Amino acid sequence: MAAILTSLRNTVIAGFVIAAILFFMHYSYGGYEGAVFGKFFFRWLHVLSGVMWIGLLWYFNFVQIPNMPNIPDDQKPAIGKVIAPAALWWFRWGAMGTIVTGLILAAMNGYLGAALSLGTTEGASEGHRMIGIGMWFGIIMWFNVWFVIWPNQQKALGLVEADDATKAASARTAMLFSRTNTLLSVPMLFAMVSAQGLYGIS
Repeated sequence: MAAILTSLRNTVIAGFVIAAILFFMHYSYGGYEGAVFGKFFFRWLHVLSGVMWIGLLWYFNFVQIPNMPNIPDDQKPAIGKVIAPAALWWFRWGAMGTIVTGLILAAMNGYLGAALSLGTTEGASEGHRMIGIGMWFGIIMWFNVWFVIWPNQQKALGLVEADDATKAASARTAMLFSRTNTLLSVPMLFAMVSAQGLYGIS
């Protein structure tokens, strides 16, 4: 067991192996329907990606940013040169995975247009409006990650050449947009969960 748990790669592989076993259990019980399972599979990927994305968003805002002033100056390069770039890689690709799988899932379930139009199309419901609000919040957050936070973090962390004034301004911009995403994450999750829990949009 230690050989699995002391290696992140082995730990993740073991997690997917157990998930595969659960799939074969489901299949053996005779309840497998390809279309239904396909929708479930993309929902599962959507949740996995979302946990990675929002988990790291909250790590940055609840742990790293508030505690940076408490870290001695000689230790801060370890955060800026090692921890932050790695976290930002998973952060931005978690955002991409969440958006892509979410849009695929909405299309597979037949409500992509109704959701993106915020329930204004014929036959749309309040549930479509709610999940649409959640989707638009998510799209705004994804845009912030890829086109504001990441470009500015590259300058702030010295991954892209910039003078000290630009680095400071970029760090503040990245922080403010990261806080914006933290703010939006709360109503986004409310809208997503309520669409399913209150209105039956799956």
